[in-house]
This record gives sequence, C-alpha cells and structure tokens, in this order.
Amino acid sequence: MSGEYNSSAQRTSPWMTAGRVIFTLALIGCIAFIFSNSMKIASVSTVSSSRVLTLLQAALRRLGHPALAQRLTDHIVRKLAHFCEYMLEGFLLMLCMRVYTRQYIWHISVPMLGGVLTALTDETIQIFSPGRSSQVTDVWLDSAGVLAGILTALVLMALCRLLFNHRNKE
Repeated sequence: MSGEYNSSAQRTSPWMTAGRVIFTLALIGCIAFIFSNSMKIASVSTVSSSRVLTLLQAALRRLGHPALAQRLTDHIVRKLAHFCEYMLEGFLLMLCMRVYTRQYIWHISVPMLGGVLTALTDETIQIFSPGRSSQVTDVWLDSAGVLAGILTALVLMALCRLLFNHRNKE
C-alpha cells in the first residue's frame, strides 16, 4: 500500500488550476502594462496623463464637485496612477500566492518583495526612457500601493471564507 500512488490526494482541482492560470496571466498582464507605461517617452506619457486628467475633472464636475475638479492636477493623476497600478499588482500577487499555496498568510513577504522589485525595475526602465526620470518617492508610493492591494486581497479572502463557512453550517 505504501508504494501505491494515491491519485486523489495528489490531484489539483480544476478550479484551482483555472485560478492559477487566470491569476498568473492577469499578474503578467498587469506587470506588462506597468512596464509599457514606463517605456513611453515623456511627451506620450504627458498626453496620456492629460487625457485621464480631463476625464476625471469632467467626472468630478458631473458629480457636482467643480472645486475638486479644479484642484486635480497632472501630478496628482500621475501619483494616483502609480498607486492604483501597484495596488492591482499587490492584489493579484496575493491571489496568486493563495492559489499556489495553502500557507499564503505566512508568505505575505513574497508578494511584497515581488511588488518592490517590480517598482525598482519600473523606475530603472524610466531612466532609459527619453525625457523621463526615476524617483525614489515613486518606489515608496508603488510599495504602498502593493501593500494596499495585499491587504485588500486578504480582507476579501477572509470575507469569502466567512461566507463559505457560514453557508456550509446552514
């Protein structure tokens, strides 16, 4: 019996396999998006930020906040973009960690390290993009975004677990 292969104990569920594929591809896509933005030359990056600024200002005005729309600047939009990109990356890193290991809560440092390494690489890419610069403050902002994404994922996973356990008890 000890020499037999127990296939049911060794098999990964199709849902777990699907989760691994989906979350891994989403993470790769997110990092590719981040790096592609860093490779843009300054004038192209400025045009992109200006478009987003215009859309956000219009949305704020439409929601009845013209003073807030007036205060919104290109600088704020760029910093928000950094934070949001990396929040998504942190979220996806944590989901990837969850689908690859049951002990994900003990491995929070792995997604955090991955996010910081992405941020460092991102800022290094910007050094070589014409008209762009690299800023240590962006690495800190990006890291804060990764941490926010990790924490968001942990909260959502905990809520899902509570919901799942509650439904199983009924």
